[in-house]
Amino acid sequence: MSEGASSTAAAAPKKAGGSVGGTLAPLAKYKLVFLGDQSVGKTSIITRFMYDNFDRHYQATIGIDFLSKTMYLEDRTVRLQLWDTAGQERFRSLIPSYIRDSSVAVVVYDVTNRASFLNTSKWVEDVRAERGNDVVICLVGNKTDLGNDKRQVSTEEGEEKASKDGLLFMECSAKAGYNVKSLFRKLATSLPGKQSKQEHTV
Repeated sequence: MSEGASSTAAAAPKKAGGSVGGTLAPLAKYKLVFLGDQSVGKTSIITRFMYDNFDRHYQATIGIDFLSKTMYLEDRTVRLQLWDTAGQERFRSLIPSYIRDSSVAVVVYDVTNRASFLNTSKWVEDVRAERGNDVVICLVGNKTDLGNDKRQVSTEEGEEKASKDGLLFMECSAKAGYNVKSLFRKLATSLPGKQSKQEHTV
């Protein structure tokens, strides 16, 4: 499996390479919304996946950012629409509208910040309130590169919470690039059979 070139919301819709009855089939689009407290690394994970780089200068996301990328799976080609949300409390009122038609919710915490892990419960609750069980939720522990001496949340604790709440789970390091591609591969292969009901533009 490989990934296609990136684009922003302004890009024209693309068609899948396969044909159905001699005509190009529309490319299936799936909305992935990234949630979590401020500075846990949501933007960095997306940036690592999209461009394979890491910006050492932290800049808080203001409101919502949108990027998309094509992924070629063994049995289909999909377009992942990545919605990067702000973690600050003042933007909380915006979040439900972006969760509403999502296919996947990625709830991120910082493994060196226990409060951000505890707060994942409220983010998961927000997703369930809008989407019920009609969504894939993945719990992601970021910043594993900082080492075990700085860890405040063990891998086992993250796995236990994910298992209890019925979530996918993975740890990664956006800075080191560890497990980021594997994360998106897991998300892409877990996508439900239907795509997003509507497509926002920004």
